[in-house]
Amino acid sequence: MIESLIVAVEGFESDSSRAGTRRLLGLPQVAAIACAGPVFDLVASIIGANAFPVRAILFDKQPGVNWDLGYHQDRAIAIKERREVEGFHGWSIKEGVPHVLPPANVLENMVSARIHLDDCGPDNGPLRISPGTHKLGIIDKHDVPAVARKHGEVVCTDMAGSVLLMRPLLLHASSKALAPSHRRVIHIEYSAPALPGGLEWYEAALPGTPPGC
Repeated sequence: MIESLIVAVEGFESDSSRAGTRRLLGLPQVAAIACAGPVFDLVASIIGANAFPVRAILFDKQPGVNWDLGYHQDRAIAIKERREVEGFHGWSIKEGVPHVLPPANVLENMVSARIHLDDCGPDNGPLRISPGTHKLGIIDKHDVPAVARKHGEVVCTDMAGSVLLMRPLLLHASSKALAPSHRRVIHIEYSAPALPGGLEWYEAALPGTPPGC
């Protein structure tokens, strides 16, 4: 599985000058793994068999593309087109794609799978999480530092081939790699229910439908 994913993302690596390269569900190898098999089964055990991937991003810390992020929640979702729906606010455009901040119940029914293509040790800028904070709902940005201190920190070092599952509302952070080489992670976001009010996920890969599985 890992070998096929590395081959699939090679073209993205050489062109990437940003922290994340989006729209990976258009790659057949990524869509196939996202929609069936062991990764999907792990996700389905948490949010149900109706789960489907809604976005896939490649993160790769390497020389020249090395970043750090303070503690935050993943709150924005990518949408096909803007529609005014109650509870959805903070519209923005990222790389030409509409993004919006949904209500908490949408994010609480999501889970992300992080597939590690390379070993990620303590010097490779691993993910840091504040355990249990996904149960607190949407946290005001001014309260994030204090909440993270209260709940402590776990550093998620991982071997190539490992999969880490996390909720979007989990407070998480990442430091710059001290020894940047490749730290490639395919980050796949899943949801189970459809969005309300005619809103549609931008990149959803529904089983059996293009560009799906």
